[in-house]
Amino acid sequence: MKKKLKIAATTLGCKVNVYDTDAMLSAFRASGHLIVGFSEIADVYIVNTCTVTNFGDKKSRQMLRNAKKTNPDAIVVAAGCYTQTSPEEIKKIDGVNILIGTKERSKIVEIVENYAKNSDVENYISDIMNEQVFESLEVDNLSEKTRAYIKIQEGCNNFCTYCIIPYARGPVRSRNIEDIVSEAKKLSSSGYKEVVLAGINVASYGKDLNQDVSLLDVLEEVHKINEIKRIRFSSIEPTVITNEFIECLKTLPKICDHFHLSLQSGCDKTLQAMNRKYLSEDYRQAILKIRKIMPNASITTDIIVGFPGETEKDFLESYDFAKEMQLSKIHVFPYSPKKGTKAAEFKAQIPNHIKNERSKKMIELGEEMQREFLKSFIGKNLSILFEKRTDAGFYEGYSTNYIPVKTYSQKCLENEIFELKMLKIEDFWGII
Repeated sequence: MKKKLKIAATTLGCKVNVYDTDAMLSAFRASGHLIVGFSEIADVYIVNTCTVTNFGDKKSRQMLRNAKKTNPDAIVVAAGCYTQTSPEEIKKIDGVNILIGTKERSKIVEIVENYAKNSDVENYISDIMNEQVFESLEVDNLSEKTRAYIKIQEGCNNFCTYCIIPYARGPVRSRNIEDIVSEAKKLSSSGYKEVVLAGINVASYGKDLNQDVSLLDVLEEVHKINEIKRIRFSSIEPTVITNEFIECLKTLPKICDHFHLSLQSGCDKTLQAMNRKYLSEDYRQAILKIRKIMPNASITTDIIVGFPGETEKDFLESYDFAKEMQLSKIHVFPYSPKKGTKAAEFKAQIPNHIKNERSKKMIELGEEMQREFLKSFIGKNLSILFEKRTDAGFYEGYSTNYIPVKTYSQKCLENEIFELKMLKIEDFWGII
C-alpha cells in the first residue's frame, strides 16, 4: 500500500494558474493523498510560479525557499510559467526537487510518488513551443466557492513585444468543447451558479482546431445548462467585438455585462510598438457596440505606462483616450523590462521616476472614473450573487456588471442571487 502524503500548494499569478493548481490538487486527492494548507507541515509542496513580471519571479523564488524552510525533508515541486522559462534559475534554489513547468501537470501524482529522495533535481521541462495538444486536467474542488473558473484554452500566438507568456505557455491549444460542457455541468451540479471561461487568450479559442468553432460556440453550449445562471469570460481584445459577436450576445441573457477589454495604451504609436493587433479606433468601436446592447456594462482594462519610447505627448494621448472611453476600472502597470522579450532590448527606456509619475496620474484617473461609474447606480436595483460572509458580519458579492457590494443580513446569503437596491458607495464598494 502506497504512503498517504500530505500535499500543500500555493499559486502565484493569474486565474489560469489557480485552475491548474486546483487540477493538480484534485489529482492528488483522487489518488488518496491529503491536502493541507501551504503554511502547514507537508510531505510535498507545490509552488505554481508566475513570470509575467520580475516581481513574479522574485515572489516565486521566495515561496520555494519558504516551503523548504517549513519542512526541510519535504519534496518541493516548482511548476508553472517561471519554471518553464527559467529552469536553470530554479535549479539554483536550494531544496527544489522537481521541475514541471507548464506541461506534464496531468502526470504530477506519478512523478511525485516515484521521486527518489536525495536524488538529483528531476527536470520535466520540455520545449513548449512545439506543443499542439491541450493538456486535459480534471478538477473536483475549486479555490473559489461560488464562482467556478473553467479553463477552455491554453497558449498565445500574439507575441506582444513586452510579454513573456507565449514563451511560457506555448502556442494556442483549445480544449474539446464537449469536455468544457461536461465540466460545466459537473460544477453546476455541485452548486456553482456562475462560471468564468478562462484561458491565456480565450478569444483565440478554436483557431487551432480542424473545425469551425469559436468562443461564441462555447458560450452558447454553456448557456444551455439550466443550473448555471451567470457566465463570464476572461480578458479579450477589441477585435473580438464584431457585429456577429454582439448579435450572439443579444440571445444569451446569462452573459454578464462586464468586459475586461484589453487596451494597454490609448496611443496608436505605442500600440504598434507593443505589437498589439488593433488601434485606438478599434477599441472605440468595440465599446460603442457593447454599450449599444448593454448600456450598464462595466468595461475594465489594463494600461501600461512608460513603455519604451513613450513621450509625454504619447502618454497624454493614452490618458485622454482612457478618459474619453469612461472606463469603469483601470489596472495600471508601469512598464518593467522582462528578460526574453523584444521590448526589454528597445532603446529609449523610460526612467523610473517618469514611469511613477505617469502611473500615479493614470491611477487617479482610473479611480475618478470608477467612482463616477459606481455613483451612477445609486438608487438602482442590481442583481447580486453573494459570495461570502465576513468576520465583520456582512455579506459581500458582485453584480452582473462586477460592482462589488456588501450588506448586512440575518439570513444566510452565501451563493444566493438577489436583486437589491444600491443605497450608497463607500471606499469603492456599493452598499445595499
